[in-house]
This record gives sequence, structure tokens and C-alpha cells, in this order.
Amino acid sequence: MPETLKLAEAAPGLVIVTLDRPAAANALNTRMGEELLLAWTEIAARPDLRCVVLAAEGRHFCAGADLKERNGMTDEAWAAQHRIFEAMIRAQLAVPVPVIAAVNGAAMGGGCEMTLACDFAYAADTARFGLPEAGLGIMPGLGGTQLLRRAVGERRALELLTTGRPFTAAEALDYGVVNGVAAPEALMATVREVGGRIAANAPLSVRALKHVVREGHSLDLAAAMEMELTAYNRLFKTADRREGVASFNDKRAPAFEGR
Repeated sequence: MPETLKLAEAAPGLVIVTLDRPAAANALNTRMGEELLLAWTEIAARPDLRCVVLAAEGRHFCAGADLKERNGMTDEAWAAQHRIFEAMIRAQLAVPVPVIAAVNGAAMGGGCEMTLACDFAYAADTARFGLPEAGLGIMPGLGGTQLLRRAVGERRALELLTTGRPFTAAEALDYGVVNGVAAPEALMATVREVGGRIAANAPLSVRALKHVVREGHSLDLAAAMEMELTAYNRLFKTADRREGVASFNDKRAPAFEGR
């Protein structure tokens, strides 16, 4: 059983991964990195997976790397730990269905990077974000520089990265880091509702949409549209497409099976 995480099935195919070190502000230590790596790898392999929510226990989302654990680390030990974290974030990015962050409190450093590595995010109106690594003599190393630039643009990203200043949930919404802001007590209900809507849609369509949007980012328009068309042509031949059209005409909810 994980020591630093909680894993729960909120609905068929809808998994909630909860960071569970509230006494340490859910700081990312070696054990959490190892458990997240395993969790993301196992979750991604599930054929019934439809959506994932990344949440946190307590008042904080994630305060970043556990600096108490890192205090006095040798360079070799630091590098070994960071390799675990690198594998963890790549495993998160490789999940083939949408991953939604529910940011209930401070998301700093690695916590902000895990948020940015989600496909989209919602935050409590009391949440705060930041990438303060320059003040510690390092820089983001879990994709933060690139994911932040993609979310907020180059000029805003450089400002936030080089100053290290924290920003509010309202600013995160304005910048494009989060998709919505809710009262703390309403956050999980909001995210579960969004996750439920995704889980109710055709799973092959959802997976194809994530793939095409993500991969098309690095292609020119013509190549990206060709990739979109290839995915479209594959989908209209599926049993789920037939079920979707039939259920619409029958005025009933579809029963998608992912085939």
C-alpha cells in the first residue's frame, strides 16, 4: 500500500490520485516520487481508464521538493533522487487520458510543475502558485520552464521564473495556468463533475483527442490536420461511433465500450 498517496475509484474509469503527506505540506520526497511513478505507470496501462484527477490532502497541494530531506544531500544522492522525479513526471505526461489537477492550496516548485503537467486544472480561490527555484540556486527540472511557457507565453513565463514570485489563483486563471477557480469546499465537486463528463464520453475519442492536441503542437498546420484526419478516419469505423449515433436517435444515454 502507498504511504504517501491515496488511490480511489470515483466512478468507473475515473481514478483520483491524492497526495497524502499533509503534515509536510505534501512536499515531494523520494518515497512520494517512487509511489507516483508506480501509480502513473499502472494507471496508464488500464484499458478501462477514462480520466484521472490529481488532488491533495490537507491545506496544501504540494509545497515542492522536500527540502528537509534534501538538506545535506550529496550531489550524487540529489541526482539519483531527481532521476526518480524525472521518470515520475514523464509517466504522468504519458497517461493517455486527461489528467485534471484539483489544486486546493499552495502549489510551489515541483507542485506547480505537477499541476502544469496535468492536461488542465482547477484551483481553490485560496490556492497559490510559484516556481521559486532561482532563489535556491537551481531551476525547475520537471518540465516547468517548458510547460509554463506553453501555458502562459514566453514573456510571462520568464517573468515568473526569473523573479520566482508567487501568484494567486485569480492570476493563474488569467494567465491560463488553471481553467477555473472555485470555493475550497466546492473544488472537488467541480473537478469530479468535469471528470464525470469526460468519463461518460467515448473513451477512444477522448484518447485520440488528447493525443492529437498534444502531438500536433510540434507540427506545422498541414501535418497536424493530416494527423487529425487519420484519427478521425479510425474512429468512425468503431463500434462506439455506431453506439453514439444510435443512442442519439434513440434518445438514450450511450453505452460506450471503448471498441
